[in-house]
Amino acid sequence: MEKKQDNLYVSTLARGLKILRAFDESHVSLSLTDLVARTGLEKSAVQRMAHTLHLEGMLERDPNTRRFHPSHAWLQLAYAYYWSDPVIASALPKLIEFSHANGETINLAQMSGDHIIYSLRLPNHRTHFASSIVGRRLPALNTAAGRVMLSTRSDAEISEACASWPVVQRTPKTLTDRAEIGNSIRAARQDGFCITRDQMLLNEISLSAPVKGTDGVAHTAVQISISAIAVNEDEVVEKFLRPLLDTTAGILG
Repeated sequence: MEKKQDNLYVSTLARGLKILRAFDESHVSLSLTDLVARTGLEKSAVQRMAHTLHLEGMLERDPNTRRFHPSHAWLQLAYAYYWSDPVIASALPKLIEFSHANGETINLAQMSGDHIIYSLRLPNHRTHFASSIVGRRLPALNTAAGRVMLSTRSDAEISEACASWPVVQRTPKTLTDRAEIGNSIRAARQDGFCITRDQMLLNEISLSAPVKGTDGVAHTAVQISISAIAVNEDEVVEKFLRPLLDTTAGILG
């Protein structure tokens, strides 16, 4: 149903949420002018909504610069989400077990529209800050986790995703050819896993396996990140695929 035809749709609330979504890893502190530019809303509306969100505790405002930034209330919402999702409770002990046994970075990724979002991240000593924070969203087609989740869907859904979902060039070696991405997804269907290299970071190998539901479709995947400095893809598969599959097998789909 179109939003404008939905009698239950509250446009004022939607505009307030649009202001909250203006903040991301590249925009952590925003002025009113910034918020207007980021949202496309009228300045007067942005001013009222930002002020309200500040009074309601959703935004902090620097008394000197008057710039807004997210408040601790966002962490409270994340805390509530973690308790609401049974996959998180099922996955966390399995990821901890894998991390202790293998000493490599391991993540839980979930499909979020045409992106993946990292819901759990257990870094190792080599992981940099951006790759250790939960909530990071990446285009699904660019990632091993996104491709392996898509591999559990129908051919029609895969074709539609490959034709219309975003692809972002993150490194000089990022695969952007949509036909080749489709081939990678279909190979993952046959193999039961997906492996990529240099897609999000140079010299990073990502190996991912799906967490399938009772219907055979995966909305969640487990992904490990390995430095490609000392190993190649074949060596990663040989060493880590079996423990990775054991990990996903023990997670509620």
